[in-house]
Amino acid sequence: MIKISFPDGAVREYEEGTSSLEIAKSISEGLARNVLSASINGEVWDVSRCIHSDAAIKFYTWKDEDGKKTFWHSSAHLMAEAIEALYPGTKFGIGPAIDKGFYYDIDTGDEVLSSDDFDKIETKMKELAGQKNEFIRTDVSKKDAIKYFADKNDEYKLELIDGLEDGSITFYQQGNFTDLCRGPHIPNTGSIKAIKLMSLAGAYWRGDENRKQMTRVYGITFSKKKELTEYLELLEEAKKRDHRKLGAELELFMFSEKVGGGLPIWLPKGAALRSRLEDYLKKEQTKRGYDLVITPHLGKKDLYETSGHYAKYGEDSFQPINTPKEGEEFLLKPMNCPHHCEIYAHKPRSYKDLPIRLAEFGTVYRYEQSGQLHGLTRVRGFTQDDGHIFCTEDQLKQEFLNVLELTQSVLEKLGFEKYTAQISLRDPENTEKYLGTDEGWEKAERAIIEATEEVNLETITELGEAAFYGPKLDFMVKDAIGRSWQLGTIQVDYQLPERFQLKYTGSDNAPHSPVMIHRAPFGSMERFIGVLTEHCGGRFPLWLTPDQYALLPISDRFNDLCKEIQSTLAEHDIRGIVDDRSESIGRKIRDTELKKIPFMLIIGDKEAESGKVSVRKQGEGDLGIKSIEEFVTFFQSLL
Repeated sequence: MIKISFPDGAVREYEEGTSSLEIAKSISEGLARNVLSASINGEVWDVSRCIHSDAAIKFYTWKDEDGKKTFWHSSAHLMAEAIEALYPGTKFGIGPAIDKGFYYDIDTGDEVLSSDDFDKIETKMKELAGQKNEFIRTDVSKKDAIKYFADKNDEYKLELIDGLEDGSITFYQQGNFTDLCRGPHIPNTGSIKAIKLMSLAGAYWRGDENRKQMTRVYGITFSKKKELTEYLELLEEAKKRDHRKLGAELELFMFSEKVGGGLPIWLPKGAALRSRLEDYLKKEQTKRGYDLVITPHLGKKDLYETSGHYAKYGEDSFQPINTPKEGEEFLLKPMNCPHHCEIYAHKPRSYKDLPIRLAEFGTVYRYEQSGQLHGLTRVRGFTQDDGHIFCTEDQLKQEFLNVLELTQSVLEKLGFEKYTAQISLRDPENTEKYLGTDEGWEKAERAIIEATEEVNLETITELGEAAFYGPKLDFMVKDAIGRSWQLGTIQVDYQLPERFQLKYTGSDNAPHSPVMIHRAPFGSMERFIGVLTEHCGGRFPLWLTPDQYALLPISDRFNDLCKEIQSTLAEHDIRGIVDDRSESIGRKIRDTELKKIPFMLIIGDKEAESGKVSVRKQGEGDLGIKSIEEFVTFFQSLL
């Protein structure tokens, strides 16, 4: 008999060799029908896999991320089986689950796959799913694995096998398809009922631009047709909210191939919106004791070698810039923190000076591959609302709490009311990839956990997601249509102060190293504005929107009056435009609606004679006739 421990603390005994599915059945038939995979001592397994020793178990269903990943990874194998049946000789790279669905990288040789083939592949997938073939896991020796894929002439799998240790290799088979895979998978293909292939893309093998380009096929599946329909409707809504589309329509930003991919250019309206965000955060930071600083856009390579960033991120940075001086190299700034360490180090510090809080809207540069660029949310040059706090260990917890309060106030000010904080800790099984001592990491991790508990913040914990120099707290924000985005971040760091030999004189007159907190409530201005644009569908909060009203004269003879009203409103810090085009009022109203301008102030004979304006509100329609003073009072009440 073996002992199985459940998340609620209960312990039950089962016969050795019992599977997770059998354990689920012993609890309820409903759980057994819905379980997709299970965690056995922290490792996600197939529910059909036998358990031979005492274990802690946790079941995953569609409600759990690990359950969805298992379902979608199994769907990737089903798609591969369908493609191999339709296009014999196809070779396969990798086929993981992703946030929404799955993909498989394939090489169909001389056969060119296009979206026109999707219906045929989907039909085949449904046929194979209906066979309810089990996913069968088999341990395979390295020799046999090599022979199997050598016979298939699949150089991709052979290369993957080359990096694996004998005794750790497993195959999965369903129907007529066998794949190199560590799993886990759902019990059988029968639960995959709703299938949609989404898109094709080119993908270099192993992400290397010098290797062969494969075809990446994206898809998504569900166990119910209704769920697929709802997902596709959500996608249509997401298309309407796409910040790239809205950014062009609202004239917020642009990209130019002559300037370079991933380098956004802010147009006047976008620049004004961004400036207002920056001004808001500057005021909030100043109230909380931050000093604003400005650092250069580049630094000597030595600076980033000292910080450890070059060793960690050098391959993802732009190549070093050589100067006329022999051996002198500079890098475009990939991070702001080394510069802030130098600010701290420029003069002696006492414990009486701490905490020191530095803040900067600092632009950094990282070389993202062209295929990974995506509007404002994945760029090569971006501005972080970066801040670094240097404090004593005794001050750490309170400073962390202060940053938590600031970050939450920023998110709520911008209408992000639903969020979860992810505590990202180092991987205890792979500590060598992180800088610093166990003692420093334990203190930093404890500070984050205690601070979040003190304010009852809803959190999840992820091992292995920490930065290389310290644990962090990432805010996972849900937008208006339920998508999750990582925005603000707070990190605790004992390592950089040591690497830069930062010191302060303590009350004992001895030198001590400060603790460093990295924080960015917005994260990056580009990404935040991209996400905010999609969250509000281009209808920004009134205080932030570029044009808060449009004055619409019914005929040209009211243009001058509109400009006088515009000047009056400007005196009250209300900004807007005059649409003095020679167009019908109906056309002007439609165009203003499309521009998502919150208010329309219409001027005709009646309004001009009474000294008032007809007011229309975006999405609500006519609000009646108001004097300018009444409109100002009404407008200010909404801020």
